[in-house]
This record gives sequence, structure tokens and C-alpha cells, in this order.
Amino acid sequence: MSRYLGSTRNLVGCAGGLLGLGLHFAGLAGSYWLVVVVGLYGVGALLAPPERVTLVTDPTEEAAGLRRDLDALVAHVAAARVPDGVAPRLDRVADVLRGLLDRPRELRADPDALHTATRVIGTDLPLSVQNYLNLPWWYAAARQSDAELLRQLDLIEADVVRTAERFHDADARRQSDHTRYLEDRGREG
Repeated sequence: MSRYLGSTRNLVGCAGGLLGLGLHFAGLAGSYWLVVVVGLYGVGALLAPPERVTLVTDPTEEAAGLRRDLDALVAHVAAARVPDGVAPRLDRVADVLRGLLDRPRELRADPDALHTATRVIGTDLPLSVQNYLNLPWWYAAARQSDAELLRQLDLIEADVVRTAERFHDADARRQSDHTRYLEDRGREG
């Protein structure tokens, strides 16, 4: 309801209703002034343009949300009972992901990189750690779940690094092109 009160339809309808009141006070609406006010409100509300729909989020806000989720996950893992080797692996994955998130507009323009970052932060990393932490310690030890978690983190890291290399490849090409340009310019001069 409160959403409608500030809508374009309500505001235009109110303007129509005020016009109807103006007609009443000017003596033009007669004894049917209430019908004129309500009718002009209704006409205004029906003829007003619909509200704009925004389906695409701001890339900076989207990246900030992903970064918050990533930082919360890293902090949670740091405080949890995890095997040696998990924290360094998770930190390496987080560093690569932060490098992607530092460039939100370019990340939005690369749907594969955005999908990978979103999937890894929202599903892959939390699921791997959560599954491990949900196991009783004695069961995890008997089943060598430590090695399984480390293997999962290695696979996630490889996926993230592959994506980041492809993402940053354009920058590397620009740097290489600039080097060739400088070398060619040096030969000419």
C-alpha cells in the first residue's frame, strides 16, 4: 500500500482530484463535485505511465555483496575447526576472487567470469566447508575427509585461477602491445 502512495499513478490521480476540487470551488462542478473529483482521480491514475522496472542491479553493488559474502565465509572458516592447509588455500582463492570483484564493470561485461565468481562464492566454497564442518571429528578422521576438503579447495582454486587468467588476458595483451609499440617507436627514432 505504501508503495502505491508514492507511485506515479497515485500522484497523477491526486493532481486530477485537486483539479476536480478546483472546479468545485470555481462553481463549475455543481452538486456532482464529489463524482467529478473521484472521476478525475480515476482518469489520472489510469492514464499515468506505469512505474519503471529495473531488473539489472548496479555492478558495484553486486560486487560489494559478493565481497561481503566472501569475507564472511573467510572469517567463519578462520574461526572454525578446519585442517591445516585449508586457510592458505582459501586465502589464495579469496585473493583471486577479490581481484575480479575489484573491477565490477568489467566483471559484469564477462558473464562467464561473473557466473564463476557468483557460483564459487555462493555455492562451491560454502558447500565444501559446510559439508566438512557438519561431520563429527571422529567420522571425518576415519574417512580422511581432511584430504577430501583440501582436494575440493584445490579444484575450486584451479577453476578460479583459470577464469581469472582468461579475465585478465586482455590486460596482458594490451601490455604486450604497448611494449611492441615502444620497441617499434625506438627503432624508428
